[in-house]
Amino acid sequence: QVQLVESGGGLVQAGGSLRLSCAASGRIFSINVMGWYRQAPGKQRELVAAITTDGITNYADSVKGRFTISRDNANDTVYLQMNSLAPEDTAVYYCSAGIRQYGTYYMNYWGKGTLVTVSS
Repeated sequence: QVQLVESGGGLVQAGGSLRLSCAASGRIFSINVMGWYRQAPGKQRELVAAITTDGITNYADSVKGRFTISRDNANDTVYLQMNSLAPEDTAVYYCSAGIRQYGTYYMNYWGKGTLVTVSS
């Protein structure tokens, strides 16, 4: 079974920083796009940032210049460095990855989420 496990969430004051990590485990043949999504209370889940195997990145306009996504392909891990956090960044952050197991096709997997709370 493939698992995505996030860590690094927590409570931080406005203007502060957090670094989220997400590690994929299981019988993984390859991973293509990895990304972070978030869902605030009462809102739909939205893309925060994504990164390809080659390091091409994509960011939501609301986080450009503040958040940085990166990945460690050797360890099947993706990171999200979040700086200058604001209360509107408060949400559950989910890791997502396109993963191909041995003998199968690519499928999209999700982590269980990690809560980020930014106090004003």
